[in-house]
Amino acid sequence: MRREAPVSIHQQLEIDITGLNHSGEGVGRHQGFTLFVPGGVPEDRLLVKIISVQKNYARGLLQAIVKPSSLRIKPSCEFFQNCGGCQLQHINYPAQLELKTQLVRETLSRIGSIDPEAVKDTMGMKDPWNYRNKSQYPVRSRKGLAVTGFFAPRSHNLIEIDSCGIQSGYAQTVINTVIEVMNHQKISPYNEKTGRGLIRHVLVRESFYNGEVMVVLVTNGETIPRKNHLVEALKHRVPKLVSIVQNINIRRDNVILGKKEAVLFGKDHIIEAVGDFKFKISPRSFFQVNTEQAKILYDTVLEYSGLTGKEIIFDLYCGTGSIALYLAPHATWVYGIEVVSQAVKDAQENALLNHIKNSDFFMGKAEEEVPKLLKQGIIPDVVVVDPPRKGCHRDLLQSILETEPGKIIYVSCNPSTLARDLYVLTESNKYEAAAVQPVDMFPHTAHVETVVLMSRVKK
Repeated sequence: MRREAPVSIHQQLEIDITGLNHSGEGVGRHQGFTLFVPGGVPEDRLLVKIISVQKNYARGLLQAIVKPSSLRIKPSCEFFQNCGGCQLQHINYPAQLELKTQLVRETLSRIGSIDPEAVKDTMGMKDPWNYRNKSQYPVRSRKGLAVTGFFAPRSHNLIEIDSCGIQSGYAQTVINTVIEVMNHQKISPYNEKTGRGLIRHVLVRESFYNGEVMVVLVTNGETIPRKNHLVEALKHRVPKLVSIVQNINIRRDNVILGKKEAVLFGKDHIIEAVGDFKFKISPRSFFQVNTEQAKILYDTVLEYSGLTGKEIIFDLYCGTGSIALYLAPHATWVYGIEVVSQAVKDAQENALLNHIKNSDFFMGKAEEEVPKLLKQGIIPDVVVVDPPRKGCHRDLLQSILETEPGKIIYVSCNPSTLARDLYVLTESNKYEAAAVQPVDMFPHTAHVETVVLMSRVKK
């Protein structure tokens, strides 16, 4: 018989916050029943109002801080309370790192049966601000004018902002310029409800290697009236601007980028670098948004690989090939597999750019392409997987287990699906988690990247 929830809608009560969930919400309990409270900090005592009740949990709205946590600080951003971009600015940065370590340990232990002692402390940044090399701004209309900002959590309610502490240096200059020209030249913003209006999003990509800036104007149609005004204004105000691209997206959904593009100024890419490796970044390229921490991430993968120069490597869900190319000089051959055709093309071009000759990149689903390589007699010594948030396909995990590489290195942006997949690998009794390294790729947010070394069980 299912237990009746001990709370009800609109009820107010005091609770102690004991942890954070994967979304960065405070976690507390009332009569053993779990409560999630956005804005809650471990060690807080809060007055909350229940706003929703589900089968196994309820969500509360913070009404007052009865006793603040020692971890709580004043957010530096005036938009923090409403904007959905950051979730943890009200927690001091060293505590953010500790809480992310705890989250990874608890999740991997509870779901994946991984020894918490295998999880190392999260590697953070010396300066955890202005780290994003990619910014995406929706453009909408308000009181007859174009405005931009970020969406509030769990909504498409646009919060107007005029600064953001985690975006790159030129992002705000770009967006201010675009909005100013749009309003002066009567260039219409997109309306989600009607599907009318022209400018849907503005994307800004900035290289932390050479300062190059790319601006992508996502449009609901092919023609931009008075586009020369936009181009000239951006060229004048952004000294390092090397690319303006129009991306055309007429779909009525939440997908940001369309498949058709036109270069309005300069070239169709910028160059970014991680360590000694350079990468071409086009509008639709996937690339880690934190260049500084990407090097730490890739160095960890390289360290865990333990390469001697004789190994064959499979890099699955390889994206634009950044990890594969980072490992290539230390291996005999690397094979990258990726389902997105543009990413495969980027990977091949990046191999040429870095003079890497011992690599091959294939388009296709990893779970289908790996068996093909095995049938050709290509057996990996090391398998690297870096899947999307949903984790690895179950068939792929079985193929890896049948291949029995010496090491499996799992790079994950989602502790929950990581834990699920690690359980499959360890349940086989063939592999064990030898080391787990969380990396803070996204300071002030609830996200955490994790690198796991799976080694063969010694018999």
